[in-house]
Amino acid sequence: MSTQIRARGHLVRRLVQLYAGLALYGASSALLVEAGLGLEPWNVLHQGLAELTGLTIGEVSVVVGAAVLLLWIPLRQRPGLGTVSNVFVVGIALDGTLALLPEAHGLTVRLPLLAAGLVLNGAATGLYIAARFGPGPRDGLMTGLHQRTGRSIRLMRTAVEVAVVVTGFALGGTIGVGTLLYAVSIGPLAQLFLRVFAVPTASGGSTVVAARTPKGVILPR
Repeated sequence: MSTQIRARGHLVRRLVQLYAGLALYGASSALLVEAGLGLEPWNVLHQGLAELTGLTIGEVSVVVGAAVLLLWIPLRQRPGLGTVSNVFVVGIALDGTLALLPEAHGLTVRLPLLAAGLVLNGAATGLYIAARFGPGPRDGLMTGLHQRTGRSIRLMRTAVEVAVVVTGFALGGTIGVGTLLYAVSIGPLAQLFLRVFAVPTASGGSTVVAARTPKGVILPR
């Protein structure tokens, strides 16, 4: 009985961690949007498409996430609960947070928003990846391309993210110092928080901790 209780508690912790991480990811992305100093690569594309279509950036995030997930079919990737949840929860949390945030004026407000967005985004990444319910749809796209082409994950990630940034910027998405800071800080931040939020095994034994930042899983999403 104690083993079953422990296993149930382990699953509950992982589920809470997954959805808390995804919600925090959307909220942290909203801080970066409000700071207006540059977005993470995929949100540059989302913001550009939002300008083009009249949808909210969160709605675009959901649509793009679903479209990317469809690309998993020819790439023979298998989604998990975290993959599907990622599509919806992040976009909803992003729009919800933006609706609550007052408009930011001046660098004295925008710079702290940027810093908070970067740190919280790293924490969110650590939370949902450590829950181990599957990668985000955009992560799976990169690993799928790696498996199908034989090219390195680093090359696939770089190619995809350069393409989405260039496209998003052409459509009106925001790039700037925040985009650069995100690129250089998200790996170390995510690695730190992967250790902080590592989930112990269901048996109560050793804790699962990534020794290095997992290749291809930190994007954003």
